[in-house]
Amino acid sequence: MGTTHRAAAFLDKGGTGKTTTIAHLGVAFSELGADVLLIDLAGKQGDLAKHFGVWDTYQEQIAADEAWPNIATVFDDSWSTIAEKLGSDPVADLIIETDEEVDLIPAHPGLDTLDATLGNIDDAQTRYSRLTQFLDEYVDPLEYDVVLFDLPGLTNNVSYNGLWAARHVIAPVEMGPFEAKQAEALTTDLAKINNQFGLNITLTLVLPNKVDTRTTLADEYLAEFEATYPTAIAPTAIPQSQDIRNAAQQGQTVFAYGNPSKTAEQARAAYTTAADALWTHFKETTHV
Repeated sequence: MGTTHRAAAFLDKGGTGKTTTIAHLGVAFSELGADVLLIDLAGKQGDLAKHFGVWDTYQEQIAADEAWPNIATVFDDSWSTIAEKLGSDPVADLIIETDEEVDLIPAHPGLDTLDATLGNIDDAQTRYSRLTQFLDEYVDPLEYDVVLFDLPGLTNNVSYNGLWAARHVIAPVEMGPFEAKQAEALTTDLAKINNQFGLNITLTLVLPNKVDTRTTLADEYLAEFEATYPTAIAPTAIPQSQDIRNAAQQGQTVFAYGNPSKTAEQARAAYTTAADALWTHFKETTHV
C-alpha cells in the first residue's frame, strides 16, 4: 500500500470500547491486505495483549525483567543511544507477533510513570512529539501500512503524544447523551490543540459501538450522531454482541471466534466496513 498511515482511538472517558475497536480494526485492516502494527499506550493492564492471547507470556517476561526495551523506553531521553546499541532493527525486541496476522507493541508497567516523566519536560513541542519521533525514525522504515494506537481514557501527556503522532482520531461511542457530549468535547479539544500548535488532527472516524438497533432510543441517537458527524460517522454501527466479549475472554477477536452468532457476523462486517472507510480517509489526508 506504500505509505504508513496512523490513527488513534481516543475519548476522554473509560469503557467506550477503544481497546476492542483497535484490536478489531487492526484485524479488519489485515484481512483487507494491510500490514498492521498495534501499539498499546492505554496503561499497564495490557488489555490489547489480552485481546490476542499474548499477555500471560509477556507478563512472564516482565516478571523476569526481560521485557526491555518496551513501549515506555522509546519515550526516554536516551532512546536513540539505546536503539543504536540494539543494532540495525531496535524495534524488533518490542514487537510481538499475534495469531491474527497483526503485530503488537504491548503495554508495560513503565507507562504508569510516563505521564509524570513527560510532564517534567518544559518545552511542549518536545514533550508531545516523543512518540512522533520514534515512529518517524524507527517504525515507518519497517513499512507497515497501518499503525493504530490505543490511548488512555483521559487527557494526559501520553494521550497528547498519541494524538500528535496519529493526526487521525477514532472515537468509539455508545448511543447515549453523555457519549454525545464526550464526542462534542473531543471535537472542541482537537480544535484547541490544532490552533495552539498549528496541527491538523482530525476526528476521522466516529464509530457507533455496542448498538442495539432493536431499541427506538438507540436509533434516535444513531441518527443524531449521523447528523452531527456526516463525514466521519462509520458506514455501519457495531452491534451489541456477547460473542465480542466471549472472544476477548478467549484471547481472540471476533474475527477468529468459532461458531459466531448472527450479531458476531454483523460485527465482523461492520469492522471491515469501518476499516475500509478509514482507509479512504487515509488516502485523502496523510500525517505530516
